[in-house]
Amino acid sequence: MTILGTETTGILDIGLEFCAFCILVALVCAAWRLILGPSLADRAVALDLISGLLVAFLVVFTLASGIRAYIYAAIAFALIGFLTTIAFARYIERTKGTELESHD
Repeated sequence: MTILGTETTGILDIGLEFCAFCILVALVCAAWRLILGPSLADRAVALDLISGLLVAFLVVFTLASGIRAYIYAAIAFALIGFLTTIAFARYIERTKGTELESHD
C-alpha cells in the first residue's frame, strides 16, 4: 500500500509518493508546533502552514489520481486559509496575543 493509494509504475509516481511523504512529515511537525506553540502567534503561523501543506497535498493527490475536482477544492481551501490567517493576525493585533501565552 502506498501513501496515495496508487500503483507506483514510473518515475512520476515515485516522485509523487516522495512528495506526499514529505508533506505528511511536515504536517506532523506543524501539528506539533500548533499543540506546543509557546505563543498565540506561533500557533497562528502553524495553522497557516498546515493549511498550505493541505493545499499542496491536494495538488499532489490531483496529479496522482487524475481527478480534476481536487484542484478546485485546493484553490477554495487556499482562499479560506488565507482569509483565516488574516483574521488570526487581526485578532492577535487587537489583543496583543497576551491571553493565551504561556508564562514559563
